[in-house]
Amino acid sequence: MKVLFSRIGLLLVVVAVCWPQPSLDREWSSLLLERRFADPAIEYILLDARSGDVLTARWSEPNEAVPLGSLVKPFTALAYGEEHSFQYPQFECHGKRDRCWSPRGHGQIGLLQAVAQSCNAYFLNLASDLRPSSVSAVLRRYAIYDVSEKVSPESLVGLGAAWKILPIRMLRAYVELSRRRDQPGVSEIIRGMQISEMSGTGVGVGIALRKSGASAITKTGTAPCVHSRDGDVGASLHHAFAGDGYVIALYPAADPQLALMVRLHSAPGWKAADVAGTMLRTIADGK
Repeated sequence: MKVLFSRIGLLLVVVAVCWPQPSLDREWSSLLLERRFADPAIEYILLDARSGDVLTARWSEPNEAVPLGSLVKPFTALAYGEEHSFQYPQFECHGKRDRCWSPRGHGQIGLLQAVAQSCNAYFLNLASDLRPSSVSAVLRRYAIYDVSEKVSPESLVGLGAAWKILPIRMLRAYVELSRRRDQPGVSEIIRGMQISEMSGTGVGVGIALRKSGASAITKTGTAPCVHSRDGDVGASLHHAFAGDGYVIALYPAADPQLALMVRLHSAPGWKAADVAGTMLRTIADGK
């Protein structure tokens, strides 16, 4: 019997060693991403979602706060929820006339689909009469920003360049959001981000991961460009677009181990999701 258990133990060790495992090693992750994603238009920060440590990064001016577009919307929703007992309205989005990015609009929409589709009109409606104290409380709780004055509804939706946030702070705030997924309001927002990965603005992440049976919690954003067009980035194939695309993806969705932020210069957020999905698949496959 002892011999049998010894052989079984040896077999398990061999399987554990030989079975391909995604590596979270800092050097290996860095090598993979540098080799596969050398385009200077692509910038990224990859965190260990459990410890918060940076595994690898390529980000110009990492200590510079920048506008992050619609990545702010989940925290605006939380501020609204705290003022309204986490009861979120339905809203009719008419598109361009309601200042939504979608010209035709999203029609009748609630919180989950508003997060998934990043509906400007819905979040402008939420932000229109928020108290500064509600916004400040949420931002401090998630260590995003210490704001003492009223933030405009446009900034709370991610429109314009007035409100600037450190990217690493925003990425860590999303990690904290996933940890609080059982809290009121947060659970709905997380669900909306999962829908985003399946059929919303973050679907590029879902398409890349679907063959492996995995999924991610995903939010996209588009913001004004912050880079110079005189350098290498200006030579990118994407430079016809006037903004920078952002995406945050927490992988895997059920218990995030990795937190990835991608900025794709001169492209919308949904294009950044395509890149982020391929990055996560590359890391998961280990090649």
